[in-house]
Amino acid sequence: MAEQGPENDNSWQPDFKKGNGLIPVITQEYGTNEVLMLAYMNRDAFEETLKSGRATYFSRSRGKLWKKGETSGNMQFIKEIRLDCDNDTILIKVDQKGGAACHMGFKSCFFKKTDNNGSFKAVEKRIFNPDEVYK
Repeated sequence: MAEQGPENDNSWQPDFKKGNGLIPVITQEYGTNEVLMLAYMNRDAFEETLKSGRATYFSRSRGKLWKKGETSGNMQFIKEIRLDCDNDTILIKVDQKGGAACHMGFKSCFFKKTDNNGSFKAVEKRIFNPDEVYK
């Protein structure tokens, strides 16, 4: 039987108090570990994610919960949830349906890369046109 201790603490939970109710969530594609996006969750978003099996975030700009893909159809199904050592950052690994995690139509929100001179260029192809999806 596994011993209770710092390696196996069933009381660990996300600490939403540290971020004034919001904590960052890093989202990776399950099969490749590619980073798709960074978003935020409050306790309600976390609980809805656990309950539904679909990534649900808190939109800081809209001030409300949003289930990823509710408008675009690019849904994220939870495969794994991890919590960092300080209990204030969540890592979720998802099965990304629809091909694009980014609201700008790219697979990843991190589609821009610099050549180290400070200028950034897109290094991925756009999967969908956001003007057509978010009318």
